[in-house]
Amino acid sequence: MNDPVNWSWRERSQDLGTWLARAVVGGLYVYMGLSKAFQPVEFLKLMRQYGLVETPWVLNLVAATLPWFEVFCGLLLLTGIAVRGAALMSVAMLAPFTVLVWQRALQLQAAGQLPFCAVRFDCGCGAGEVYICAKLAENGLLLMLSLWLVCAPRLRACLWPEPFRR
Repeated sequence: MNDPVNWSWRERSQDLGTWLARAVVGGLYVYMGLSKAFQPVEFLKLMRQYGLVETPWVLNLVAATLPWFEVFCGLLLLTGIAVRGAALMSVAMLAPFTVLVWQRALQLQAAGQLPFCAVRFDCGCGAGEVYICAKLAENGLLLMLSLWLVCAPRLRACLWPEPFRR
């Protein structure tokens, strides 16, 4: 049954879906991580807006390492190494970031008396100013793709999907 000629249409579509999910999530992580890593001062200023970390050295540490961690996770997904672990880290990053961006948008909406989808700001994601509804939809899609990679029944289209599994 391991012969590619005998693979069913369903198996091939799962492999293609896995490959596409890896390419989309991994590619975006590499792009967004590098855009933040090459502009560390701007990223630090954007992180400061969220008010999560008040200690300067901790804020600097997070701002310096988070973009490179995103690039690392993206490269793991693109190369097909430790796919489930990298996808799980993606979910662990995306879920709280999405909530934070949503809360910040609600604050800006209330301050500006704007319709929610008209709120536009630089959320610190590496893409510059974005409309909040588009950003939330993008994060939702990335979360779904990452969850697919965590739960995918087959990772045959990966180089080394689970390096610590026997």
